[in-house]
Amino acid sequence: MQNRSPNAAEGIDVSRYQGTIDWKRVRADGKSFAFIKASQGQRYVDPTFMTNAKGIRAAGLLLGAYHFVDATSVNAAKAEARHFAEVLDQVGGAKALDLPAVMDYENNPGKLNSAAIHEVALAFLTEFERVSGRKPMVYTGNAFAAHFKALLSSYKLWIARYSTRVPSDTTAWKRWDFWQYSDSGRGDGIQGPVDLNVYAGTEAELRQAFAGEEGEEPMTAEEKAAFKALQQQVTALEDSRDVLKQTLNEQSAYIKKVDQRVAELEARQAMPVPAWAKEAMVAAVAVNPASPIVDAKLPSSYDFYRLLVVLNRLGAFKTTK
Repeated sequence: MQNRSPNAAEGIDVSRYQGTIDWKRVRADGKSFAFIKASQGQRYVDPTFMTNAKGIRAAGLLLGAYHFVDATSVNAAKAEARHFAEVLDQVGGAKALDLPAVMDYENNPGKLNSAAIHEVALAFLTEFERVSGRKPMVYTGNAFAAHFKALLSSYKLWIARYSTRVPSDTTAWKRWDFWQYSDSGRGDGIQGPVDLNVYAGTEAELRQAFAGEEGEEPMTAEEKAAFKALQQQVTALEDSRDVLKQTLNEQSAYIKKVDQRVAELEARQAMPVPAWAKEAMVAAVAVNPASPIVDAKLPSSYDFYRLLVVLNRLGAFKTTK
C-alpha cells in the first residue's frame, strides 16, 4: 500500500479508556478528525460516546464513529449492525457523521476460518447500510485484512499498522484511506496514550473527499418511527424464515431416515441365501433334487428364509431314504 503523503491530515481515535478529553486543545494541537467508539456486540454502548461527539463537533473536528465486532455468525453480525445504527441515532444517525461509520473487525473470538470471517464482515456491512442509509468503512489490522475477499474492496479502508513501514497489500485493498500508525501516541487535551491516525491526503482533501456526504438531513421522528416499524417487520420475517428453515431441515432429516428404512426393507425382500439359512436350503432342495421345491439360485426375502429354517427344524424336509 501507499506511504503517507506530505502534510497529511492527522487524527485520533478514542473510547472510554481516554477519559475526559479537552477537544479544543486536541484541535489546537493540529488534529483534523477523530473516530470515537460508539458500540460493541449487540448491546454495549461506550459511556463516553455522546460526550465525545458533542465535544468534537464544538471543537470543529471531523467526527467519525466505530463499532467493535464480536459476532461469530452472520445473524449475530446483522444484529450488531442494527445495534450500531440505533446508537448512532443519538447523534442524528450515520448520515449526520462527517466521516463514514466504521466496522471495527480485528479479532476472531469464534476461531472462524477466513471464509466465515469474510461472510460475517459482509453481513455486517450490508445490513448496516440497509438500516442506516449510508455505506460504512472497514477498520482492521494489517494481518487480519488478509481474511477479506476482493468483494470488500468497494469499502474504504482504515488500516492499523504500528510502524513506519507501509501496510501490506491484500486481496481486497491495495491502498488505505486512513492509517492508524501508533497505539501509544501523546497529544494535548488527552491524559495518557492515544491511537494516532493519518488520512491519505491533506485536511482540505479530507474535507473535500467527504463533502458530498456532509450536510445530509437526518431522518425526522416520523421517518425514524416508520423506518423502525419496517425494520421490525423485516426482523419478524427473518425470524419466520429461520423457523421455516429449521422445520424444513427437520423434515428433510426425517425423510432421509424413512428412505434409509425403505431401502433396508427392500434389500430384505431380495437377498441371497444367508449363512444361517443355508442348511435349511440344502435340506429343502434334497427332498426332490430333480424338481426342487425351492430355487437356491434365486434371491428371496428374509421372511422366506426364516420359514425354511423353521420347517427344517420341524423335520419337514426329512427324506425317507
